[in-house]
Amino acid sequence: MASTRKRLEALTAGLSIPEPAPAAAPVSNSTAPVLTTLPGAAAAVETRFPPAQTSHFAPRTGPGQMLAFRGQMQAVEGELTALRERLHQHDGSTPTRKLDPATIRASRWANRHPASFENAEFAGLKADVEQAGGNVQPILVRPVADEPGQYELVFGHRRHRACLELGIPVLAAIWLDELGDAELFAAMDRENRERADLSPYEQGVMYQRALEEQLFPTQRQLAEKLGVSHTWIRKALTVAQLPSAVLECFRSPLEVQHRHAEQLNAALDKDRRSVLKRAEKVRGQKLAPAAVVARLLGLEAAAKPEKLALLIEGKTVGSCLRAPDGTVTLTLLPGPMSDLPADVLLKSVAETLQKVKLLG
Repeated sequence: MASTRKRLEALTAGLSIPEPAPAAAPVSNSTAPVLTTLPGAAAAVETRFPPAQTSHFAPRTGPGQMLAFRGQMQAVEGELTALRERLHQHDGSTPTRKLDPATIRASRWANRHPASFENAEFAGLKADVEQAGGNVQPILVRPVADEPGQYELVFGHRRHRACLELGIPVLAAIWLDELGDAELFAAMDRENRERADLSPYEQGVMYQRALEEQLFPTQRQLAEKLGVSHTWIRKALTVAQLPSAVLECFRSPLEVQHRHAEQLNAALDKDRRSVLKRAEKVRGQKLAPAAVVARLLGLEAAAKPEKLALLIEGKTVGSCLRAPDGTVTLTLLPGPMSDLPADVLLKSVAETLQKVKLLG
């Protein structure tokens, strides 16, 4: 202790303590540092000691002030260490915040068909967002260059549209690092494939646009960048490349599946004129997808009604019949269903109708 005191006295031997302010002067609450002037130095050269406000009475001696200053620095270092540990917990994370959906624009690679925002699935998503007071899963955006406060969608178009129509803020993760168009495209495609809610037509249109605008010069480079097989790219493109006259025969292009496109493209390669002539008659009839394909291929007579059993807990309580023109007829057996709760019956009917849709 004695040696430490001697060293501090030697270090501060030439320092002087400023005289206290006159009693009549107002007391200042400022935390400005105490200024002292070194002997023999120019008046403009000053040594600054930050005050140690650890008690009501600041130390008046040089050694006391140095010890107080040291304690203050140790406290600051402790706070910095705690802050570094807290920041380390967020390393690699993307910041999220609530944004005004009006400040977010769709990417030019946006792959959602307008029908995606008009079906029952979107209505259900919108109802869930409204009930939760916002989207639980964030969308991803990137800032628009040279336009402060404006963002471009990477993925989450339906969640963004739901919040926009509801007039509520949208929870968004903001990509602050460099994100080029090719990386944005790959991120959008990966998220859509993982969620499995993008139709083959929307997927194909997205790939077709990327090729046409030379974002990826070849299908091979596109497949390699996205980490998918060349077959997957080819199958998606067969849907997008169907003639508009053929696509207009469906109630929505979102109904076209890969197997439909393969059958139709094969028929077009064999006799394009006949397929397009049949399309003129089919267009506007609003048939089920399977019936549309049969008509376009000239197989109307081969189209047969599809019948599915309506099951509840393994027991048949009715049937579901879909005619070639898309008409669905439900038949309920009076005996088995008499004791069933209404919600159980409705759930079974909904599941059966979903199977009918998938078969189409």
